[in-house]
Order: sequence, then structure tokens, then C-alpha cells
Amino acid sequence: MRARYSAYAVGDAGFVWRTWHPRTRPEDVELDPALRWTSLEIEGYGEDWVEFVASYLSPGGAGQLTERSRFEQRAGKWMYVDGDLS
Repeated sequence: MRARYSAYAVGDAGFVWRTWHPRTRPEDVELDPALRWTSLEIEGYGEDWVEFVASYLSPGGAGQLTERSRFEQRAGKWMYVDGDLS
């Protein structure tokens, strides 16, 4: 989860795409260059999920994204499957 957040923060769409489970990932990942990710707080986690709050700055002001993400192991690596926004 932290690695995916870091990829969003530095604009590494390729890493985001590669760590997305092939069953659910989009054809392409485009990151919004107007967003500047500023912090990540892990609220909880389990064997295959992470709940987090990611803060950002945008032209419209500060905001937060809260999600409970699900992951699955594939070839020994954890892959993002999907998430529920709150």
C-alpha cells in the first residue's frame, strides 16, 4: 500500500498499473498531474485489506481520499484488486 501511495505521489503510473491485479486493472492508468499527494495514514489492515486516508492538494484546495483497499497475492506478490471509498 505504501509503495502504491508513493507511486501516486511521484507520478509513476507504470508502477500503479503493474501492481494492479490483471483481473480488475484498467487498460491504462493516467494520474492527475494537478494533484499533489501530501500524506498517508493507515487506519487499519487485515490479511488482504488496508484502510487508509490519503491527503492531497489540488487547484481547488485540500482534500482527502478514504478507501478500504483489497489485495490478492499473485505469483508471490500482493496486487491491488479494488477498493471501497468512504
